[in-house]
Amino acid sequence: MKRKAIYPGSFDPPTNGHLDLIERGSKIFDELIVAILRNPEKDPLFSVSERRQMLESMTGSFDNVSVDTFHGLTVDYALRVEAQAILRGIRAISDYEYELQMALMNRKLQPGLETVFMMPAARYSYLSSRLVREVAQLGGPVDCLVPDLVVQKLREKMDVANRFGDAVARAPESEARVVDRAAKERKTKSRKKKS
Repeated sequence: MKRKAIYPGSFDPPTNGHLDLIERGSKIFDELIVAILRNPEKDPLFSVSERRQMLESMTGSFDNVSVDTFHGLTVDYALRVEAQAILRGIRAISDYEYELQMALMNRKLQPGLETVFMMPAARYSYLSSRLVREVAQLGGPVDCLVPDLVVQKLREKMDVANRFGDAVARAPESEARVVDRAAKERKTKSRKKKS
């Protein structure tokens, strides 16, 4: 019987830590599906299709890894694709507490589905998508945190955001000039009336 697992997450953006787990998971399982959760409640930096394209490019060299998207319960998705396991990464004790809770709930919902926890490589033990987004948004270097493709996509996103931000920053300034000009015109008119 083939051992099939899913590696679910938001991957916004995919990081070197994700890639590390995908690579190592691909050696343990016959088939590994990287499953991007579509969560309408979150406001992601990258669209689901952008994340999918990045992950497909990043995992193209792994014969037994595919990328898919899903919404709803992870256990329902796992059943649909006939996976026997869920692969999850744990970086710290805080991750463990959350992941243990999720694993126990998943076991309650679907007793035949196992959760396999993997520790990241030491150099990625602090790494998260949230931190990458924050560093990128503040103009910091992310080259050592994400694959080259993701660096490029982040730069494109930040360039667009900066251009939009500059336009917004300029708008109140222009508005202030209009108000200032109107005030000067009123003063000029009032002086003319007096003289």
